[in-house]
Amino acid sequence: MPVSDGHGLNRFIAFPYQHYRRDPLWVPQLRMDVRTLLSPKKNPFWKHASAQYFLARAPSGARGRTVGRIAGIKNNAHNRTWNDRVGFYGFFECVDDQEVANALFDAAGAWLRQEGLTTMRGPASPSLNDECGLLVQGFDTPPTLMMSHNPSYYVRLTERAGFRKAKDLICYESTGTDMPERLVRGAKLVAARKGITLRALDLKRFREEVETIKRLYNAAWEQNWGTVPLTDEEIDHLAKQLKPIVVPELIAFAELRGETIGFAVALPDFNVALKHNPSGRVYGLPMILWHARKISRVRILLLGALKEYRHTGVDALMYQWIWEKGTAKGFRWGEGGWVLEDNAAMVNGMLRLGFRPYKTYRIYDRSL
Repeated sequence: MPVSDGHGLNRFIAFPYQHYRRDPLWVPQLRMDVRTLLSPKKNPFWKHASAQYFLARAPSGARGRTVGRIAGIKNNAHNRTWNDRVGFYGFFECVDDQEVANALFDAAGAWLRQEGLTTMRGPASPSLNDECGLLVQGFDTPPTLMMSHNPSYYVRLTERAGFRKAKDLICYESTGTDMPERLVRGAKLVAARKGITLRALDLKRFREEVETIKRLYNAAWEQNWGTVPLTDEEIDHLAKQLKPIVVPELIAFAELRGETIGFAVALPDFNVALKHNPSGRVYGLPMILWHARKISRVRILLLGALKEYRHTGVDALMYQWIWEKGTAKGFRWGEGGWVLEDNAAMVNGMLRLGFRPYKTYRIYDRSL
């Protein structure tokens, strides 16, 4: 049934907290953050997108328990960028019942078809710039910040509903606290020969630093599969959300002759702290803040350079910066990703740096 009022939206938001209550790996996000994500008034993503949410109820009628949810999402910016007619599904959660899953997928697909779209792609909650991909490998470890988690049976439910693989997204984990020595030497050589320098984020100039990222982000990630340029408003919104957990030394700007040519963003894995608030409610904030002091994991969220500098070794230079600054701060484990499976340069770079693939997320397509 479609979500048509605030009560239905409350059920939509609440379902995962009940659904995952016995899963030791799932990380409950703050409910207020989920509500902000879904709010057209607070999340600028919805200025170029629209959605319809659906709930599946047990057979006991309108007041029966929720057994699943899904969203159909029309991202106008995606279709303008890629000149196609792709709609998305996201926020999929479901009990282990193929009939329920089929009903959810069909409801989202019917809504997307009515919107004139010909392919349903996902999961994207609500876009590839947010939590995306269905976990298909790596079920034995918890998700990092801004990454999703799901039971293994979701793969069966999805593929039996007629979805086929569109692309895999690979996450890599560090295998030690020391960066390979030959790469340290190579990075330093690059810096000396090319004249590239690195600096950390300056929190006192946070607004100006965000403006620098705006200038670089869309140029550095142009033409990546599925990438949709972020608007200035979207980058401002993301920066505001992440500022409270930023560690300035874990954000590196690469500069050459006074021009910023690349940047890398690593963030403490705040999921470690969120895990201790299973209800996701705001009264759990003191417990979250207590455990936030003990985070020893980071996620390298972004790393990119302008096209003309991508083969200069600047990526290794930025990795080395994050590695050294991170270990000095007490971080002992890192995730890099996600990386597109066919992005050979990034894949090879991760392997050379001593990372190994440990999780795979999959984007699926289904014709409408």
